[in-house]
Amino acid sequence: MNQLITDGIILSRTNYGEADRIIKLLTPANGKISLIARGVRKPKSKLAGGIELFSVSGITYIKGRGELGTLVSARLDKHYGKIVKNIDRVQLGYELIKALDRATEDEPEAEYFELLQQVFEALNDDSIDVALVRFWFNVQLVKLSGHSPNLHTDATGAKLSADLRYTFDFDNVSFAEHPEGQFTPDHIKFLRLAFAGGSPKLLQQVTGVPKLLPIVMPLVQTMLTSYIRV
Repeated sequence: MNQLITDGIILSRTNYGEADRIIKLLTPANGKISLIARGVRKPKSKLAGGIELFSVSGITYIKGRGELGTLVSARLDKHYGKIVKNIDRVQLGYELIKALDRATEDEPEAEYFELLQQVFEALNDDSIDVALVRFWFNVQLVKLSGHSPNLHTDATGAKLSADLRYTFDFDNVSFAEHPEGQFTPDHIKFLRLAFAGGSPKLLQQVTGVPKLLPIVMPLVQTMLTSYIRV
């Protein structure tokens, strides 16, 4: 039988039988795949060290006749070990992995694999606030789904002003001028940077992040649940 080789990120692991485990992985080219890792829970298993959570692994597998293939070998290429040393980062990591799994079909684009890699990099960096990582991840999911907000003109088509305040019009996915709106030009600039692909580390350097996040976070979260239903 032909053996296939790919990089993979563990999405879930489920114990099966006395010593096996069924793993679901996200791959850059083959989407999500489910494999049985035989004997992986035995003390001397050669597979166990290659399928750690919060890691990128090089795997070799045999495609099954149904949905379940067989893991042949696994090599740990990159393990983000600092994540597991902080309970808040571990919990957020689990949450974001599950959110991405729910938000994607069986064959998501390679960009989702890259997104998880970037999330691990950010969670592995103690200097980046976990709330900012959550916000950035949610922005990327909204962006990849094709529901990015209009951050240049308002609901009437007028250019967004540096002197006005705004509310957000979810029907038009754009801002609407309002004298008591909670969104200032600084909030909109921050959103532009995030949706333009600014990394979590870059966003961390923006002045006033602790004050900006509590306002923009609920907006992006609402977009996520409304348009993607995560």
